[in-house]
Amino acid sequence: MSTSALRKDASLHSIHRPLAHIIKSDEEAISIAKALAPAIAKEAAKRDSERQLPYKELDLFSQSGLWGITVPKEYGGAFVSNATLAEVIAIIAEADPCIGQVPQNHLYMVEGLRLDGTEEQKKFFFDLVLQGVRFGNAFSEIGTKSVSDVQTRLTPSEGGYLLNGKKFYSSGALLADWVPVVAKDENDNTVVAFVKKGSEGLTIIDDWSSFGQRTTASGTTILENIFVPKNYVLPHHLAFDRPTTMGPIAQIIQAAVDTGIARAALRDTIDFVRKYTRPWIDTELEHGYEDPLTIREIGDIQIKVHATDALLKRSGEFIDAAQKNPNEDTVAAASIAVAEAKVFSTETALLAGSKLFELAGTRSTLGQYNLDRHWRNARTHTLHDPVRWKYFAVGNYYLNGEKPPRHPWI
Repeated sequence: MSTSALRKDASLHSIHRPLAHIIKSDEEAISIAKALAPAIAKEAAKRDSERQLPYKELDLFSQSGLWGITVPKEYGGAFVSNATLAEVIAIIAEADPCIGQVPQNHLYMVEGLRLDGTEEQKKFFFDLVLQGVRFGNAFSEIGTKSVSDVQTRLTPSEGGYLLNGKKFYSSGALLADWVPVVAKDENDNTVVAFVKKGSEGLTIIDDWSSFGQRTTASGTTILENIFVPKNYVLPHHLAFDRPTTMGPIAQIIQAAVDTGIARAALRDTIDFVRKYTRPWIDTELEHGYEDPLTIREIGDIQIKVHATDALLKRSGEFIDAAQKNPNEDTVAAASIAVAEAKVFSTETALLAGSKLFELAGTRSTLGQYNLDRHWRNARTHTLHDPVRWKYFAVGNYYLNGEKPPRHPWI
């Protein structure tokens, strides 16, 4: 399929939303994220408690232009720094981490196209992204030996391929315009097939029942003899056959979501303690926020949140360096820097979500406040990959000079 044919095909499947704004700079990206956050935060607790999918809010998010900020400049995007990318996601995730998580795999695929897409694919898909088209994902499977064990198959057919399989953890697929699918081709190479929403044989089921990240629609995707044109297939294995920033990009977005959760939990802890928490009976204080032991704990969490912010920004700078000069050393350094941020964001989010109740008191557990969503969201999202292996990777790198493996989970 030629570039002109691809563009014609795209016009037949355009989104039914206004064209997205095109962001031109890092500063504009941060400004727009901050301006958008209050609207996203407004009913976040209600959406969580009632499992309401964020259709309206997601439209605001994607049409703001923030889903296109990593498109390369030569294709019309801002190609913002990775520190900016991480901060944008953290800002949105503080408002609602479900909405912050939804573009994870969209942004991951933008990087995949940048690295290994053909010129025709880049022009076609980057144009869609800048219009406001959303990519979901059908990457992971359930019940296999490991997360890298992919049973979904892409087999040659006349004029293209046929795609068959079943996926779970399909975050954002129900809310997407296109669903990138990880599969194995006839040579057992890992590829990504881009499937348009509404394609015959594509079924997306909203059966996500986790206690956290409830409104990411991370359920089941069924793929039955879906025809995929050749130009909709990306040789994704190439991103890991050589040193690239594919893995670090995946991980920094994860860390940014957890950073946002930590910020939100601390924010609501401070708000509740200031408004409602009583002093302990063994003091003669008038207010709970005067309690020196509470003050000490708030200080500890705030320091950890600031440290998380700093590690997140630092890891983005390492990724920037690796994108400019990708090699074994720069990519390994970026992976390790992101691993450090991932460890701290995970542990700080879980700590802040738990300490909220210890410091705010029993009243904070009442359902009317729904403050348990912070810990539930942190616990669920941080299960994406175990940070115990991050400690090992960091230690092995600095102690023994061992570079980490290349895959999306490091």
